[in-house]
Amino acid sequence: MEFSVKILGNSGALPAFGRHPTAQVVNHDDRLFLVDCGEGTQMRCDDFKVKKGRIHHIFISHLHGDHFFGLLGLITSYQLLQRVHPLHIYGPPKLWDIIDLQLSPWGIPPCYELVFHPTQADAPMLLYEDALLTVETIPLNHKIACTGFLFKEKPKERNMRKDQIEKYGIHFTDIPAIKKGGDFKTSDGRIIPNRELTLDPMPPRSYAFCSDTAYNEAMVEQLKGVNLLYHEATFTQEFEERAKKTFHSTAQQAALMAQKVQAQRLLLGHFSAKYPVLDPILKEAKVVFERSSLALEGEVFGVE
Repeated sequence: MEFSVKILGNSGALPAFGRHPTAQVVNHDDRLFLVDCGEGTQMRCDDFKVKKGRIHHIFISHLHGDHFFGLLGLITSYQLLQRVHPLHIYGPPKLWDIIDLQLSPWGIPPCYELVFHPTQADAPMLLYEDALLTVETIPLNHKIACTGFLFKEKPKERNMRKDQIEKYGIHFTDIPAIKKGGDFKTSDGRIIPNRELTLDPMPPRSYAFCSDTAYNEAMVEQLKGVNLLYHEATFTQEFEERAKKTFHSTAQQAALMAQKVQAQRLLLGHFSAKYPVLDPILKEAKVVFERSSLALEGEVFGVE
């Protein structure tokens, strides 16, 4: 089952050196979730062959323009394309006021249903849930209310051993209960324990998107053991004071966070326009956390 992240934009507040404002597409089991929507996101979707019509859920971290200025253009394009499916948008409460203000001159409602889900930034909040996945907010420490998003797979059912099905003559109607952890009773009354009938499933995977934030140990417990951590790394350590003043993080701090949460892998993004090349950012992070990578635009990173 695919679980991956495609980077559409990785720049900080300003587009620079061919880099674009923040936007990502999370693909889980062939379902697409858009995370942040900086200016030009729909064009980046075209550049990287993302099928915009398959995006039904959009998550906006906060109301700084480099994270949502592309949203209104995308909403309008869906109208022109005669979208049919509802579009769910998750973000700060005032985001709906902005959307409503922009849409009101149309004089007619969109041809598709816009469903808005307000977020809160002071405590984790469950935003989305289906049979396979949940998405919850991550409270961050930024100049204004800001949340990250934690995508977590639900625990999978156990895997049946085909040889045991044949051995004990297990009927297909008994399999669902066994996959959920139940034992099996044979026709002669013997109880066959579940551990003999099944194999452990793959452990559930998780992806944490930590948008703009100062170094914030308050989120360590929530992110413990995350498979893939995206953490902003706007500056290198020489600009630590600048990072502190603007409520951003350095590459070293992002790596420290990955270390503390015991992440499997770290993605660095939201790069300042100070850096024409990004080698110094990656080098700084790798000193602390070797499994660090740059969130380069167009690249796809598996959640493993």
